[in-house]
Amino acid sequence: MENLITLESFVRSAQSTSFSAAARGLGLTPAAVSQNVARLEARLGVRLFQRSTRGLTLTESGERFLRDVSGGLETLQTAIANVSASAGQPAGLLKVSMPPALGLGYLVPLLKDFAARHPGVIPDWHMDNRHVDLINEGFDAAIGGGFDLPSGFAARELARAHIIAVASPDYVARIPPPQHPSDLQHHEGILMRSPATGRLRTWALRNRAGDQESGEMRPRMILNDPEAICQCAVMGLGIAFTATFNALPYLRNGTLVRLLPKWHADIGPISLYYAGHRQLPAKTRVFVDYVVAEFKRQGIARMFSATSGEF
Repeated sequence: MENLITLESFVRSAQSTSFSAAARGLGLTPAAVSQNVARLEARLGVRLFQRSTRGLTLTESGERFLRDVSGGLETLQTAIANVSASAGQPAGLLKVSMPPALGLGYLVPLLKDFAARHPGVIPDWHMDNRHVDLINEGFDAAIGGGFDLPSGFAARELARAHIIAVASPDYVARIPPPQHPSDLQHHEGILMRSPATGRLRTWALRNRAGDQESGEMRPRMILNDPEAICQCAVMGLGIAFTATFNALPYLRNGTLVRLLPKWHADIGPISLYYAGHRQLPAKTRVFVDYVVAEFKRQGIARMFSATSGEF
């Protein structure tokens, strides 16, 4: 019988089409993963991959073996992750990605209570303004919006991601406040460049009547980080579009005010993404249940809503 790490090396390599990517997820060297796969091929007497400078491609035998082994490997991994559940304690490293503002403002404050409830779970939280590769980077879960879900992954919506226009009281005092999105073209904008695509972000604003308008401004400066955009807006350098969860601390302390309160952009759900198979590792299951319950208990979806009337 093949050992678990050999099978994991094959499955991760097949999923990522790369020994290097599989190695990162397994905490091994690419050479070790390649050797594991070579030993497996020698044991089975078939070639599982076609290797080239472009990466790995499964052979017909490799595709058949992947179908046969994936379900059993998942069951073994789950059993190992849950081995301490017999003592009533989920355990293990819990690797989660989340945007910095969302993590620092709303997830990190939950750590003390979560750690007290589940002392065997070790949070390994990554604050990233990017879409991580859940499989190839070995994440148990991710929080954010717009992820392409790999096969077998699920999502639980936590709130809606709303974009609003903000500026400092000092800046607003120097200008005629915009009454309609079309007025923004006469104002200086602190614009966002997408870290993923390199393109300037544009927003389709809507009001409660369903009218849609673009919110174009004269570029004053361009940044690729939401927190930097908020900081520049606080300094009175222009008008910025930002997610409500980024703006909320500044709106509450009065260093930013909302403009065009009847207009916002809804860019989709803020969700918690995780492997959706039935035998979810206990460490991930308790994390998902805890975060969903806390967001509901604290009314965070309403807090983030641009139409709640709270800002």
